[in-house]
Amino acid sequence: MTVLDLATVGPAARCTRLLADYGARVIKVGAPPRKAGVQVDPNFHAYGGSRFMKRVRLDLKAEEGKAVFMRLAEQSDVVIESFRPGVVARLGIGYDEVRRVNEGIIYCSTSGYGQDGPMKTWAGHDINYLAVGGYLHCAGRRGDGGPALPGATVADSAAGGMHATIAIMAALLRRAQTGDGEYLDVSVAEGVLSLTSLNIDAHLATGDEPGPGYDILTGRYACYDIYQAGDGKWLSVGAIESAFYANLCKALGCEKWIAHQFDDAAQEEIRHDFRTAFGKRERDEWAAELGPGDCCVAPVLSMPEIANDPHLEQRGAFSQARHPEHGVFRQVAPVLAGMNPVDEPVAVRPSSETDTEELLREVGFPAEEFEKLKGAGIVA
Repeated sequence: MTVLDLATVGPAARCTRLLADYGARVIKVGAPPRKAGVQVDPNFHAYGGSRFMKRVRLDLKAEEGKAVFMRLAEQSDVVIESFRPGVVARLGIGYDEVRRVNEGIIYCSTSGYGQDGPMKTWAGHDINYLAVGGYLHCAGRRGDGGPALPGATVADSAAGGMHATIAIMAALLRRAQTGDGEYLDVSVAEGVLSLTSLNIDAHLATGDEPGPGYDILTGRYACYDIYQAGDGKWLSVGAIESAFYANLCKALGCEKWIAHQFDDAAQEEIRHDFRTAFGKRERDEWAAELGPGDCCVAPVLSMPEIANDPHLEQRGAFSQARHPEHGVFRQVAPVLAGMNPVDEPVAVRPSSETDTEELLREVGFPAEEFEKLKGAGIVA
């Protein structure tokens, strides 16, 4: 499958990273040097360093550049873009235009709030989509009472990137049955809505108002929380099931609380005793005992600890890459189930390097036409 990717960062770039690691041929469509600044150029190591991807640079505001894009789209399976709603139509490369030359095209538009509705033109980033989708409201609180910032771009990666990936794969499966292409309107905010649907559905069905401390997953009970060990490091506790909770209580010397797991009146006392117990030993001592002891306990790891974690190493979670300027470095390997393994080290090319001439030859542009377009700054 050939995918034309008009994005450089954000949910669409997350999506094509996944598609490429699953074996799709991804062609990144960027602006030529004379249009520098119109797109964000990510760090050399971001998004897997664009491993396995091809690059073409086109001036999509020039008629000749649009014509080149349409030739590429004619022989592609998927187009994904992340401009504001209406931009690709104004450029003349929207779904309707591409469909005229390729009826089977899967055209995916990723945007913050969707292609229609009162908020469609709002600019935004990860934090904004988490805000309107209910994620931040249900998150833990910082010192001033406001929602805590998440430690990962949950909206970009899951609510946007994985959302788009699932939608594209489903559309390709449908096309295999019907032969028909389709248009996909991926709203990142609605992806967040899906992620927080347990809480939203609770409100819709019962009138409850979920938030911090509403239920077991948002901090109501001591059995599902974060605790500090004696060395100042932290442990995550997720002992939801009664058997796991009982094991935890016994290991901590807190057997008196086994029958009070969901007793609201006892939670602060339980937390106090848990904190006291965890504070008596170092994090890794507790993890070594409680992790394999059916207590649902795991250490909160820092980035250096993750990079050297023996379990992740054995699972092949990291691979090596080589950049001509930055040398050899490690990166997260294709880790999702069913992804193609990599041969190490993976070659990471500088962003200035493109495959434009090769790709234009594939779709029938003669060498002299490429040189003419290159000389005019239309392609690079």
